[in-house]
Amino acid sequence: MTVAAQRPLATVEAPTAPRLLWLVWALLVTNTLGSQGAVTLVPIPRPVAQMVTMGAVVAAFVFALMLNPRVRLRPSAYLLILSFLVVVSIVSSMRLESGYGALFRCFRYTMFVGTLWLLTAFWDDWLAFVKTHVRTMAAVLGTVALGLVVSPGTAMPGLYGGRLVGAIWPLTPPQVGFYSATVAGLVILLWLGRKTTGISVFVIALPAIALLLLSHTRTALLGLVGGLVLAIVSLLTTSTRARRAITTTVIVGGATALLAGAAIQTWFARGQTDLSELTGRQKVWDALLAAPRTLSEQLFGVGLTNKSFDGLPIDSSWLAVYQEQGLIGLALVAAFLLTLFGVAALRPPSLTRALALFLIVYSVIASYTEAGLGDASPYLLNLAIAAVLLTVVRPGASE
Repeated sequence: MTVAAQRPLATVEAPTAPRLLWLVWALLVTNTLGSQGAVTLVPIPRPVAQMVTMGAVVAAFVFALMLNPRVRLRPSAYLLILSFLVVVSIVSSMRLESGYGALFRCFRYTMFVGTLWLLTAFWDDWLAFVKTHVRTMAAVLGTVALGLVVSPGTAMPGLYGGRLVGAIWPLTPPQVGFYSATVAGLVILLWLGRKTTGISVFVIALPAIALLLLSHTRTALLGLVGGLVLAIVSLLTTSTRARRAITTTVIVGGATALLAGAAIQTWFARGQTDLSELTGRQKVWDALLAAPRTLSEQLFGVGLTNKSFDGLPIDSSWLAVYQEQGLIGLALVAAFLLTLFGVAALRPPSLTRALALFLIVYSVIASYTEAGLGDASPYLLNLAIAAVLLTVVRPGASE
């Protein structure tokens, strides 16, 4: 009988991110692209787009299970609360008030969160997750830029007031703005933290900002600026580059406001004379809040929908969650946002904290006029990356 030599405990390290992480993450991003939006160069029937997005999350779960066959999980308050939200979604959808489509959305949501749980085994390699997130979203922006070059008229249609959309895959202007702001913000912060080169800022971040401006997405721009300001401020005590960046930003921002104030105001107005109704959103919000509800609907909502009310988009994470998952859903969304922000506030100054703060602040700002915090969405992927960044880094992980 032989006894196998045991590996010294001191050399046991958490596994680094696997090579196929990019594939799992790309499939998760594909799942959250959506299946409706602008007219594309090559028409994509909505059932086909739905099959692609639904199939992507199933494939992501299978590949994640292959990477983590022993189902090694690590604790995560964010994912735990998100799992409770999945349960609430299933309970509310089982009544079929929103039709059988609600059950398919619950299945997708369950697979989405399950995949994120399976990836927790590799969270120590936070830099690999952040770079994979940036590259995957930059690839989405690449399709937007390609569509703009190939067919500018299709990419900036009159239907959307000349705003940039996805001409390869049907992406709306707010979606283009979201991907652009996320990529630009993360790359800039990685450069400030000396985790990427200045070339990346010029090749990735600046073009992303240009696409953001062409999308005319005000929420994304405010989220980018607000998130970056808070993230950079959190680095002031530890980073000389951050102090120089904030000084330069103040000087350049002030000069730009003086010299191009009228152009900035025109960009924000987007041809509208009254911004108080937020492009018609307020009417939908008022109607949603005024609709009669039973006690059960108030507590659990009506089940997962396509984020619309009376055929019109809700365009608010908070009201969409109230409609679909009720007051309990609202409490859970507030809980995971407060948890992430609270953990970030208690962390000492570092690049990981700054990156997490950017993603959290951006999500909070965007939640006012964009839906996505209560269902599988790129916003939840952003917050998953924030959860990775706020995890205690073990020896051997990326610094």
